[in-house]
Amino acid sequence: MKIHILTLFPELLEQIFSYSIIKRARDKELFSINCHQIRDYANDRHRSVDDYPYGGGGGMVMTPPPIFDAHSNVTRQLPGDRKIRTIYCTPKGNTFTQKMAVELACEEALIFLCGHYEGVDQRVIDSLVTDEISIGDYVLTGGELPAAVMIDAIVRLIPGVLKDEQSYMDESHYNDLLEYPHYTRPPEYRGMKVPHTLLSGNHEHIRQWRRWESIRETWQKRPDLMAKAELSPKELQWLEKLKQES
Repeated sequence: MKIHILTLFPELLEQIFSYSIIKRARDKELFSINCHQIRDYANDRHRSVDDYPYGGGGGMVMTPPPIFDAHSNVTRQLPGDRKIRTIYCTPKGNTFTQKMAVELACEEALIFLCGHYEGVDQRVIDSLVTDEISIGDYVLTGGELPAAVMIDAIVRLIPGVLKDEQSYMDESHYNDLLEYPHYTRPPEYRGMKVPHTLLSGNHEHIRQWRRWESIRETWQKRPDLMAKAELSPKELQWLEKLKQES
């Protein structure tokens, strides 16, 4: 996968992507990330990328020409004729989910557009953007952090990025349930013991315990997710028991 980011702060993003699992995966060339400075495409000596909004109001708006030129430069480098998924990071967008991450991880290329000030000129959104996505119902100073969050969630799903594919298949939201609790050594600490099942060595019992604990965690912390989860008849009975006990 090739990821391109149109931004006013490429140094910030390069820092974020220079550590941990993402750095190792980049070094192995499992995917690439390229940050493009939008100011490089400004056509005046001040490298201006914003202007006052028509109709008045507070703040500034990012102008179309530098963004269109930056986007055009990126798309010329990418193979194929179909429109490249271009994601605009905005609090007005659909909320980012694990399902979106799985879908976007299947793309050969992605472009992220990071807005600033009051956002970008609507003509950019109408002409270039395929997806408007938010990471939550709040406002940040720019699109760089949301882009980094989404990219982190997406690239870890690329084959080979994680050592064990099961690592993300068991995680919260992958199957519409929250992840089960984890324990490690020592088996007892300050009077708190690791559940006996996890020490039993019986893999089927462990698998079943984890599944049931995922259901319990989801019901207790995010009951709104239960409607989407696929549960067996036995699990539905167990869920009803949980509801009665709460």
